[in-house]
Amino acid sequence: MKKAPKATKITVIILILLAAVFAYYAAEVMLARAATAATVEACYKSGRIKMTVNDLSPRQLAVLLKIQDPGFYRHHGVDFHTPGAGWTTITQGLAKSFYFENFRQGPMKIKQTLCARFALDPLVDKETQLTLFINLMYFGNGIYGLSDAAAYYFRKPVAELTEDEYIALIGCLINPTGLNVKSHPRENAQRVQRIKKVLSGAYTPQGLFDITYEGADKI
Repeated sequence: MKKAPKATKITVIILILLAAVFAYYAAEVMLARAATAATVEACYKSGRIKMTVNDLSPRQLAVLLKIQDPGFYRHHGVDFHTPGAGWTTITQGLAKSFYFENFRQGPMKIKQTLCARFALDPLVDKETQLTLFINLMYFGNGIYGLSDAAAYYFRKPVAELTEDEYIALIGCLINPTGLNVKSHPRENAQRVQRIKKVLSGAYTPQGLFDITYEGADKI
């Protein structure tokens, strides 16, 4: 009997590895889907939900989406096309909170993306996703949730924030430790000015990963 060519053996090994990887991530998505309803319910029962997306003014909601996830209502959990969308949609941000204890970039990003696309987005409507997001996201200095962030950084409820104050909070979400208004006021102020140019239309993000808007400084 002739031995199989070396190239054939390598191909078989690669196919086996790919099948194993596929099976692993398929199982992770199924586990995420099974846990999603209970996880959402636990969030609502935990006392962490202090406001809903309906508590935002239309302008505040527009700012949140424009800066944090401009393709939110068009995508299905993942966005590889919209300029300024970056690595992480709102849905992916929630997937990170829901399905990981100690998230690290790398292979975990694959699971985060798949769970956002095939578990969280199909099972949780967009309005609920937004409500969860504004209540669960980290704003630096141990502060989670927009309501607590407004109280901590500006001693105001969200509804009373000026537009610049609101932008200061939303703008720090890409780096809550390094951009929050208390610890890094200069960097936060620069971020606010860049965002205002995006909101006014003076600057348009140049590609998917243009989330810092550095090009706005030239305008």
